[in-house]
Amino acid sequence: MLDLQRLRALHAVSVHGTVGAAAAALGYTPSAVSQQIAKLERETRTVLLERRGRGVRLTEQAEQLAVTAQELLAIVERAETELEERRGMPAGRLTVAAFASAARGLMPAVLADLAARHPALDTRLTEVDPHLSVDLVAKGAVDMAVAHDWDIAPLPAPTGVEQAVIGDDLCDLLVPAGHPFAGRSSVRREELGGERWICQPPGRVCHDWLVRTLREAGHEPDIVHQAEENPTLVALVAAGLGIALIPRLGRGPLPTGVVEVPLDPLPVRRLYALWRSGAARRPAIAETVRTLRSHWPTVSAHRAGAG
Repeated sequence: MLDLQRLRALHAVSVHGTVGAAAAALGYTPSAVSQQIAKLERETRTVLLERRGRGVRLTEQAEQLAVTAQELLAIVERAETELEERRGMPAGRLTVAAFASAARGLMPAVLADLAARHPALDTRLTEVDPHLSVDLVAKGAVDMAVAHDWDIAPLPAPTGVEQAVIGDDLCDLLVPAGHPFAGRSSVRREELGGERWICQPPGRVCHDWLVRTLREAGHEPDIVHQAEENPTLVALVAAGLGIALIPRLGRGPLPTGVVEVPLDPLPVRRLYALWRSGAARRPAIAETVRTLRSHWPTVSAHRAGAG
């Protein structure tokens, strides 16, 4: 008899790519995941992981077993959903993946609210890039994702994944205090040519949006500094090293020397909650979506006031 927890560990390595990332997603230590895989190898008398440089890769047999594991986990999810639905209240574990600024600016209040009102619900958060998080939901690696798209770059939801709108997050142009734009009431996108830009690396949603928007306005962006975290981007702007376009959610107070200027039209990114169709009847899903939506007006109003 194959052990479900060991299959879950193998599936997590298959989805996340490394033992360390799988362990973080499952809430285990890397050694615990490795032990689970080793036991599964002994039980199946099959080599499942092979060393590749400093990492590992799944063997062909492991890939096939991971597909079976995903099917079994989906069956277990349906059974758990039916039990929770019969109880009529949120319960059990709910894993949520959220992008960085939502994890910082929205999720703490939501998680605290859920914990206070539903002690039988064990909600666990992991910070993940929005495009990666959708795939994690589809593959059953997490139960729910909080992701976003931009007004000119819609977020695709794969077959078997449902979504609900949480709210709209506005984005502003941040410039050094001595910049010509600093005293303006607004700036048109057509005026952004020739600027030195600070933004996230290629492949991130914000970077792709910036490049696409400037090119549509007839400008080739000159990106001089790149960083993953918004606070780092803001610090670079404060040092006078360029300008940046940064969403309001999770941004925090602006330091001295940084001025917020609205773009015309104002860029918008929309926040979504996503979950698998098979888990749609879970009270935990419905309650988490409701809680996300109930907290969004407060978060949005706070950011508008802080701007």
